[in-house]
Amino acid sequence: MTTTQDLSFLSLVLNASLLVQLVMLLLLGMSIASWTIIFKKTAVLRCVRRDTERFERDFWSGGDLKTLLEASQRNTRSDAVLEHIFEAGMQEFMKVREIDAARRAMKATYQREMDTLEANLPFLASVGSVSPYIGLFGTVWGIMHAFRGLANVQNATLAAVAPGIAEALVATAIGLFAAIPAVVAYNRAATDVDRLAIRFETFIEEFTNILQRQTAGR
Repeated sequence: MTTTQDLSFLSLVLNASLLVQLVMLLLLGMSIASWTIIFKKTAVLRCVRRDTERFERDFWSGGDLKTLLEASQRNTRSDAVLEHIFEAGMQEFMKVREIDAARRAMKATYQREMDTLEANLPFLASVGSVSPYIGLFGTVWGIMHAFRGLANVQNATLAAVAPGIAEALVATAIGLFAAIPAVVAYNRAATDVDRLAIRFETFIEEFTNILQRQTAGR
């Protein structure tokens, strides 16, 4: 076997110690899980932004609120977050004709929707912060294993210890591979969620003012 073959990525993984292989497997599983969340969260947030923009255009076009409520009730899509908030507030207002009750209904719906949008973001944050340390643990253990293997060797050379060290460093590389996308995706998703939250809260205040004016005009 040539030196190039000995130091190929697959060979380094297969020749690593059992504990280092388990660390690599754990990091690979975390990476797959985080990428799955990244793709799903990106698609969900894109749909929520698109539906929010559409509903804002419909709402501020000056149409009848009851007609808009009927359209919102027909829309059961999970990404219609702003419509759900409007629907909760409008329904409560039509029942009791109280501004505070409508605001509480919208706030409750807002909180439930935000909990859904923020789901799995803590996992991405955990992967981003923990993966490098898990990989470093595998590397330290692998290097210790490599040097212990030299205890019974009379002529210890760099060529003899290099494969063991290279195998150990793969764990750190996989840890970084899992951590970097998770951190980037978390920061981007958290920013998008915060921006949507501001839009939802602003809508709640503006819609509450509209209901107050309607009540005052009666």
